[in-house]
Amino acid sequence: MQPYIPRPFPPSNLALEPILALVGRANASLARYDGLLESLVNPQVLLSPLLMKEAEFSSRIEGTIATANEVYQREAGEDFGPEKAADIQEVLNYRHTLRMAGDSIQKRPVSLHLIRQMHETLMSGVRGKNKNPGNFRDTQNWIGPRGCSMEEATYVPPPPFTLDDLLDNFIQYLNAQQDDIDPIVQTAMIHAQFEMIHPFDDGNGRIGRILIPLFLTQKHCLVSPSFYISRYLESHREEYNGRLELISKDGDWLGWIRFFLEALVEQANNNLYLNRQVIQLYEDKKREISDLLHTDQAIHVVDLLFDTPVFRAADVHLRLGIQRQRAANYIRALREAGIIIEIRPARGRRAALLSFEDLWRITDRQ
Repeated sequence: MQPYIPRPFPPSNLALEPILALVGRANASLARYDGLLESLVNPQVLLSPLLMKEAEFSSRIEGTIATANEVYQREAGEDFGPEKAADIQEVLNYRHTLRMAGDSIQKRPVSLHLIRQMHETLMSGVRGKNKNPGNFRDTQNWIGPRGCSMEEATYVPPPPFTLDDLLDNFIQYLNAQQDDIDPIVQTAMIHAQFEMIHPFDDGNGRIGRILIPLFLTQKHCLVSPSFYISRYLESHREEYNGRLELISKDGDWLGWIRFFLEALVEQANNNLYLNRQVIQLYEDKKREISDLLHTDQAIHVVDLLFDTPVFRAADVHLRLGIQRQRAANYIRALREAGIIIEIRPARGRRAALLSFEDLWRITDRQ
């Protein structure tokens, strides 16, 4: 198979009339979700569980199998075998990359420098660490079954000598003031074009998916880059890849844009529902834990449960800055009330591992 030479970008004469109603639905769904984001008093805590789920699902698309629960266990000091530990680190890197990039675009627009920084963070210390982290590729790569030759590949990205021009064109379009096309449609095209350029030796899919909320925030469609679409893309992986492939084969941008808009509508509605459930749980636990503990520390206990829903008993006094005995009393009261459960008992010097199960019942729901 020969390397793909992209057609001029953005595509000219893009006829959106057949999907205008869908464009309207996508904007309405995203606006409702953005309204909820704007209303959050403590978004860092309330969005933390869903950010972790995005990291889980986006990594899963690339074959990384580690659940959010396992990631939190690893952060709490649990040991895993080498393969699982490597998967967990990839999810942690994805979360770190999302946060770093989100902080960056509050100050300056997306740039090729930021994209390289994102890649370096994503690939640091994981299986792709030998794949030139933070640098665009200078060799030909291809996509296909593991171990396949270039001739057997399902897609061969553009040759490396074309990357400079392709990436310059890409970033100019990303940062241009485009008033003649809907920003959500632009988002669909930007994600697809990045995937077709495939500028890194590894990690292109994950970087491309992080660009989705970054661009929507840069275009003021979102108050913060907290829109997570990978759950839908992971569950429709075959169509996701097939629609991207049809752009390179047949120039079928409209089919891809339709798929992306449908994904955005469903995921915006799902994100909205899940966030409302998390907010309601947070308010319920604020009242319940305040009544249970009778202390001004109650709100900090609630924040700990939502930000770190799997934790060691011994860590509570450090997180809250209180004496060990008081922390032990809080944990005992929470366990007796059924708010937290023990998922691994204390062993020797290792403290018990505890879990806030009510949160998992929400975030693990399809």
